[in-house]
Amino acid sequence: MRTFLVILICFCTHTSFSQTKVKDTITRRATILYNQNGNRVSYKPETPPLIPIAGAPKPSFSYLWELGDGHYSKEAEPKHVYKNKGTYNARLTVTNNYDNGKPPATRPKKVVINEISSTEYKDIASIAEQNGFSIQKNCDPIPEQEIVVILSYQNLENYVSNGKLYLFYNEKQFKNKNFELVDFRAHAGEREIKENNIAAINDLENSGSYLASSENSAPAKKHNYTATEEDLETTLKTAYENFTDVSILEFDDCNPLETRNIFYTFRTTPEMIKDTSATVTMRGIFIPNRSFKNHKIKNLEMEIVTSHDPNKMGSNGSFMNYRLVRFKRVNFKTRFQNNGEGPARLIRLETDIPDMFDKKTFQIEDMYPKCPICPKDEIPTTSCLDTIIKQKQIIFTFKNIYLPGSEQKNVKEKDSTKGFVKYSMKFNEDFHKIKTKSRTAIIFDKNEPIITNYATTRFLPGISIGAKAGYNLYPRLKNSKSYFAGATISPFKSYRFYWQAEFVNSLHTYDSKIKIAEDFLDNPNGTRQLQRTTTQNSYSNINWEIPVLIRYNINNYIGIGAGVQVNTNASEKQKQEITIETFESVKGNFLINTKNDSASNSTTFGNFKTGLLFDLTLGAARIGPSLGARYVVNFKENFNYFQFYGIWKF
Repeated sequence: MRTFLVILICFCTHTSFSQTKVKDTITRRATILYNQNGNRVSYKPETPPLIPIAGAPKPSFSYLWELGDGHYSKEAEPKHVYKNKGTYNARLTVTNNYDNGKPPATRPKKVVINEISSTEYKDIASIAEQNGFSIQKNCDPIPEQEIVVILSYQNLENYVSNGKLYLFYNEKQFKNKNFELVDFRAHAGEREIKENNIAAINDLENSGSYLASSENSAPAKKHNYTATEEDLETTLKTAYENFTDVSILEFDDCNPLETRNIFYTFRTTPEMIKDTSATVTMRGIFIPNRSFKNHKIKNLEMEIVTSHDPNKMGSNGSFMNYRLVRFKRVNFKTRFQNNGEGPARLIRLETDIPDMFDKKTFQIEDMYPKCPICPKDEIPTTSCLDTIIKQKQIIFTFKNIYLPGSEQKNVKEKDSTKGFVKYSMKFNEDFHKIKTKSRTAIIFDKNEPIITNYATTRFLPGISIGAKAGYNLYPRLKNSKSYFAGATISPFKSYRFYWQAEFVNSLHTYDSKIKIAEDFLDNPNGTRQLQRTTTQNSYSNINWEIPVLIRYNINNYIGIGAGVQVNTNASEKQKQEITIETFESVKGNFLINTKNDSASNSTTFGNFKTGLLFDLTLGAARIGPSLGARYVVNFKENFNYFQFYGIWKF
């Protein structure tokens, strides 16, 4: 028995087993707990354990409470006083930061208010400082997870208003839809309506409704997204041109200075773009009074993420049209959160800058904490943002600030522990069509740096149409003449490798080799005679070529390529001439008779040939005019040829 145990122990000690990963099907859940005293309710979440990510900061939960009466809170354990009796559905959305699991699911909790014991009710907080209109989210989107968007509006007029709200989502620039609207929750009688998706406004004063019209073609323009706008036709037209889906609500009887909140739940689709540096946008339009065209616009920008990481870098340059970006400013945004137990007084962001951007065009667009730029050659004594531009980096330093830590005592609002820097740059004069990536090292006071994800910029392929014409030289064909014209298609102004397809139509004439056949005949006199038959074929063809090749631009002026091609004679005309000569004797000394004969025929789409090609161009290799030479090796005897051409790519 002891021997068996020793063998078993040794086997367990020295043998390793492979482990099959089982998909986690258990749903993590968070429960809403509350303590009620009349109309005063204290909420508390019961959450599952956090799952740390190796090497990441300490995981934590953040919360969004919908209290059922239009109020919300981002505190972990909010307290709320309800104004009226009734039954309210409290909801909780939990976001797991630096956590390896999925966000915990929750169920609404009914709270019944039967008595008003406290008069400490507070109205929804004013958003007048945001011009009476705001959009926010509980977290950034992850494919196949839910997010909550809060749309808040306030009546800043001195009269009761009846207005309208638009929330546009799913930008047309992306191939697939990124969001599905699951539900929205309104608490002031807002109602959903439907409209046609052509942005125009008719009969405003009479009917108060916005009608579709194909007659209105107001030009699109860029909007200032902080001020009140008046050109409602253009605003809606632009929104419908850029977004696929929209939710439209009408509201009534909004009192002066009254603030209302609407909560939308979106589920991100499996087909959602997976680029973790891409920025997706929703657009809100607030019309305070349906009888007028005055309106307000807000964009909600969201970075795609794979986990809820408050320290992140993103860019709006994920899918750019190379033809149109020469003077475009590309925005970058670095977000950070102090996860410490105390406030941060100095935050340093060391950000990589790709070579293709012109650092001379750098400008700061926005920041938080809000502070002025530090004065030069002075030691700052107040809060300020210092920027140092190096060859491959820009270093941002928030000095003399106070950014609370998420684990700090008495810090209830986690948003107060977050900050960001948003900046923009233009491209250099000579920049190539290549992908870039950059990231930021975030340093809080004297702590170890936190390295963000890579923010990438990339260009859409685009299409370049080219026109080419030239001459084909067939060294092995007699009297060959071949002129051609054609078109090419390829990605626009590719940097190095790219594919190119062509269609070439050529006119080709040539003669075949002369064939001579000699026979000996016996004439009636018994004398042998020589008969010589000479055959000559001439061809006149319309030839179609379809080459497909991969090209490589060595630099701006030299390009090489190789590929395959197939060609066929769309039309072929053959003329055959036969000359029969009869001589007096077998020596062929004296010609006694000549007979000429000819025949012709034509065929279409015959004589298929395939081959390899090798190509060289000199000139504007990426866009514009250039000269080229090509050698084609046909898999048919005598049909190898050189091609000399000029090409212009547009």
